[in-house]
Amino acid sequence: PAMFSMLIQALYNIVDSYFVAQVSQNALTAVSLAFPIQNLLVAFGVGTGVGVSSLISRRLGERDQEAADNAATHGIILSAITYVVFAVFGAIVARPFTALYTQDAEVLSMGTTYITIVTVASFGFFFAAVIEKMLQATGNMVMPMIIQLVGAVANIIFDPILIFNFNMGVAGAAYATVGGQILSMIVGLCILFFGNHAIALEFKGFRFHGKTMKDIYVVGLPSIVMNAIGTLMTMAMNGILAGFSAVAVNVFGVYFKLQSFVFMPVFGLNNGMVPIIAYNYGARHKDRVIRTIKHSVAYGVGIMCVGLIVMHIFPAQLMRMFDAEESLIAIGVPALETISLSFVFAGFCIVVGSVFQALGNGVYSMIVSVARQMCVLLPVAKLLSLSGEVTLIWWAFPIAELASLLLSTYFLVRIYKKIICHIGEPVTTREITE
Repeated sequence: PAMFSMLIQALYNIVDSYFVAQVSQNALTAVSLAFPIQNLLVAFGVGTGVGVSSLISRRLGERDQEAADNAATHGIILSAITYVVFAVFGAIVARPFTALYTQDAEVLSMGTTYITIVTVASFGFFFAAVIEKMLQATGNMVMPMIIQLVGAVANIIFDPILIFNFNMGVAGAAYATVGGQILSMIVGLCILFFGNHAIALEFKGFRFHGKTMKDIYVVGLPSIVMNAIGTLMTMAMNGILAGFSAVAVNVFGVYFKLQSFVFMPVFGLNNGMVPIIAYNYGARHKDRVIRTIKHSVAYGVGIMCVGLIVMHIFPAQLMRMFDAEESLIAIGVPALETISLSFVFAGFCIVVGSVFQALGNGVYSMIVSVARQMCVLLPVAKLLSLSGEVTLIWWAFPIAELASLLLSTYFLVRIYKKIICHIGEPVTTREITE
């Protein structure tokens, strides 16, 4: 169910671009330029949810129901605070951010409109994201799938109606997105307050608890940083590619939409894996932890191999999904073929990164992500751009992913020796105190 729900989420990401591309290439450019801000929004929403989810699973594994419920309540409150920050942030930076990449008046106007709407009305996303993670922490994968499905289907229905029937263009795409998110939130709240699950919220007399906050963000903050680094990487890559043409920027935006169909199922696999590892780590079942890691790596790499094959067989057909002009296809086909070479390495790295988070050591995931994107990907891309050949820039992705593979393997061996191999051994007085 988690994998299916993430496939639905991938469809969610594709739909806006698919319909917007039928309005104009400028409209597609505006939505592509907005991607870093949306990614930053997702970073904070999902990152907080990951921290809450990991803590809930570990506390349930330890049979500490009160602490699990308290973590869930913290999650809801933190989501509300994060939304307010992003609403203000989006209203302030929408126009100056878009102006960093274009002076075209039409693109600037559409980009500003899209970013303003998806940030100021993002409360639906923040609450839905944390509720999904909370339910997944209890082993319930069906309800989060329903939450995702409601939002995605609503978005698919709203998009053509608002964009074409109401002639709202890019603004219609933005309202369709937030409309789907709000419906997801409503369904999630109904499940949370009236459904049958293993956690309960208690707001009466609520006070922030320092240790709970620390435990949430020890895992959640690295996840936020990882995704936020992705935003900086996207912004920098847009800057590098803008030096060649607006078409190159569009190709990069389209690639990110397409790759979500491959990456999202692996993220869904991780959503099923994390509570199992975290719970059994808390319950001190080493065999189950090791078996789950082995199966997840095998499935994750398998999914990415399928994505690699598809992008090599049907690159032009995939680009034409976005009503692509021949100039877009000419740059896009070699881009997809080259970048997809990194998929097999990425499958291993994504799963292993979530293993680190499940075991309460998200810092390793953050280090790998920062090293891959900021220390390898961007410098290599900038270096290759000096050749004047845009097709060479795409090789930065497989090079960076290979570096990520080496670093992830090193940390996996390290965490195995430090934590995994000691699961099930007698608990020390120090561990009880911590």
